[in-house]
Amino acid sequence: MASTMKGAGIFLAQFAGDEAPFNSLPSIARWAAGHGYEGIQIPAWDGRLFDLAKAAASKDYCDEVKGICAEAGVEITELSTHLLGQLVAVHPAYDIAFDGFAPARLHNNPKARQAWAVEQVLLAAKASRNLGLDVSVSFTGSLAFPYLYPWPQRPAGLVEEAFGELARRWKPILDAYDDVGVDVGFELHPGEDVFDGATFEMFLDRLGGHKRCTINYDPSHFLLQQLDYLAFIDIYHERISAFHVKDAEFNPDGRQGVYSGYQGWINRAARFRSLGDGHVDFTGIFSKLAQYDYNGWAVLEWECCLKHPEDGAAEGAPFIKNHIIRVTEKAFDDFAGGAPDKAQLRSMLGIG
Repeated sequence: MASTMKGAGIFLAQFAGDEAPFNSLPSIARWAAGHGYEGIQIPAWDGRLFDLAKAAASKDYCDEVKGICAEAGVEITELSTHLLGQLVAVHPAYDIAFDGFAPARLHNNPKARQAWAVEQVLLAAKASRNLGLDVSVSFTGSLAFPYLYPWPQRPAGLVEEAFGELARRWKPILDAYDDVGVDVGFELHPGEDVFDGATFEMFLDRLGGHKRCTINYDPSHFLLQQLDYLAFIDIYHERISAFHVKDAEFNPDGRQGVYSGYQGWINRAARFRSLGDGHVDFTGIFSKLAQYDYNGWAVLEWECCLKHPEDGAAEGAPFIKNHIIRVTEKAFDDFAGGAPDKAQLRSMLGIG
């Protein structure tokens, strides 16, 4: 039977903060519901909203969390481990910048930081299962990204070595997710080694086609790379397990293009926008996902260089709901058909 995707959901990472209503799960869940959202994607690392270790160890705690959400009028779409997954693989060039994703006691200690990150991502597998979730979303991290543009020419085997190591680190994690029946939807994102279809295939190949290695589809990153994000769905729809609804625009000129000249977000040729303000063809995307029977959540990820986040959140839920296609269970021309009759069919073909 055909399925209709779920939504609207909202990723809480960009909204969580130290001030009410963004500083606790009950209040932010009510805030999300008040804007028309039916689901919330929880950043697993944010202790103001969620205790990851407790969720991994206690089904009772997870039932309490689900109850808080239900009382507010929302449900949990997925747990996000983006910042934790990032730390599974970090090139030394990024050590200082990414230390901020880990506790202070782990700063300047990349080996300990990575071990902690792996432990956290593994906890998210158990927590997802205790919450009754079948999908989690994350980043792969990166070892090769500093060598993205081949100048000076990359030594032969450098990229292959990087992807072999990336897969070596993620294989036991994905095995643990498989043990509890949870997919990892990787967001294909510049800055990660896995940032487009080609790199996803390289990663998947070195994982032996691991069934838990899936995709959190986010068209904004593909538009900024000038990748055909609709054809991407045709190619990889069987691996798409989650969906970030995020808009972007690309305005190249005589001074800058895809790389955007080190400019700040407002002055970049490639920049993120609130839903409906950018260039992403969401009508095409929602149609493609409906065509391929995607039945997961449609989750707003808000990152706009211009619009206030409250306005982006308020506009996001109706935008998503207006784009979700309630999939039909019958063909439009059924009224003109009749019960099949083999003799009639053969007669129509002139072979009776």
